[in-house]
Amino acid sequence: MSTMVASICAVLLCLFSHVLGGFYGQPEQVHLSYGEDATTMVVTWVTKDPTNTSIVEYGTNDMNMIAKGVADLFTDGGPEKRIFYTHRVKVMNLTPGQKYMYHCGSHLGWSDIFTFTAMPPGSDWSPRFAVYGDMGNINAQSMGRLQEETQRGHFDAILHVGDMAYNMDTDNARFGDEFMRQVEAVAAYIPYMTCVGNHESAYNFSNYRERFTMPAAGGDGQNLWWSFNIGPAHIIAFSTEVYFYTSYGTAQIMNQFSWIEQDLIEANKPENRQARPWIITMGHRPAYCSNTDGDDCTKHQSIVRTGGGKSPSLETLFYKAGVDLQFWAHEHSYEREWPVYNFKVCNGSLDAPYTNPPAPVHIVTGSAGCQERHDPFIADKPDWSAIRLDDYGYTRMTIHNRTHLYMEQVSDDQDGKIVDKVMLIKDKHGPGTYNCM
Repeated sequence: MSTMVASICAVLLCLFSHVLGGFYGQPEQVHLSYGEDATTMVVTWVTKDPTNTSIVEYGTNDMNMIAKGVADLFTDGGPEKRIFYTHRVKVMNLTPGQKYMYHCGSHLGWSDIFTFTAMPPGSDWSPRFAVYGDMGNINAQSMGRLQEETQRGHFDAILHVGDMAYNMDTDNARFGDEFMRQVEAVAAYIPYMTCVGNHESAYNFSNYRERFTMPAAGGDGQNLWWSFNIGPAHIIAFSTEVYFYTSYGTAQIMNQFSWIEQDLIEANKPENRQARPWIITMGHRPAYCSNTDGDDCTKHQSIVRTGGGKSPSLETLFYKAGVDLQFWAHEHSYEREWPVYNFKVCNGSLDAPYTNPPAPVHIVTGSAGCQERHDPFIADKPDWSAIRLDDYGYTRMTIHNRTHLYMEQVSDDQDGKIVDKVMLIKDKHGPGTYNCM
């Protein structure tokens, strides 16, 4: 008789495991991203079990408005085949520049209450960013400072230039969960705009593609390449990884290149370049670097720079299109380069190298902090390298107006000290403004 009772109890325990504490409908890993225009904000979060509905309640004084979205089942590629549900809700018809409070979830559980500010209208305002790559769970040295500065209102958006968590798939994607929980203190308040890096490569980049929600209009719809407008800038994110992983074929490499080319044609239409003269790109692996590790950027015929026979040259495309500024990461260091094209330094002048430079400017900012520590530099600094730093930290950028863009490098090692700064000044933008030949 006792055996029968034990068997019944085991069955009941299995049937009612959700009721007894095994059900996970509670939202976590909440993060924001910009939508297709200034009136849209996308809220993304995760639950460990299905909830039937995906809801954002929001408003200016109280949360009296509702937006609904969808949830996708994701199965991690690790041996445990862990599953979770990614919820995406587009909050639309926002008043540009208005601050809102919100929470997300369903009748089975709600997130904390957060706030966001819809993108201000038009292009005559000065967006502020934190820019960095290569931040993991272990040794995420910049995380606390970024959380604090975000919650003090210092930024309008984050640009994370690839490599998150180290790795998002580690321990059957638990590292990805933990990273997204940590970054929630940043990403639930301001848009967290990302591009893919090599440390997202597992299982065909699925943890990256399923966890984030970048603007889909005109992009590939899987967060790998996309663009958006903000203030006086047009920002393009793309995948350098298409050149290095066999999961990408030649067709996808050319699809991305063709998309970037077409996006630049659209951005360079006179009315668009007049409104948003700054064109900024973000890709994970640099075209140039002077580290000692033998990575692609240390080679004269860098695949990212030249296309490596797999596509036309990105460097030439960006030069001809008048791209102003290019952000990279991957190297666990900071390197600001002189205006450069095809290894030729083309400064604006001896006294003001970043005033009307005849070539694009490159910044490598991959020192936010991870367990792989720093990447040292070669002894002899190349002619095109202006400054090299091995402090942990991140870049701040403010686009003041159509002619002035300011950047500074924050050292977390030195308690927030500014260890580099530069003002990029351009009276003219667009194709034909460069002459570095």
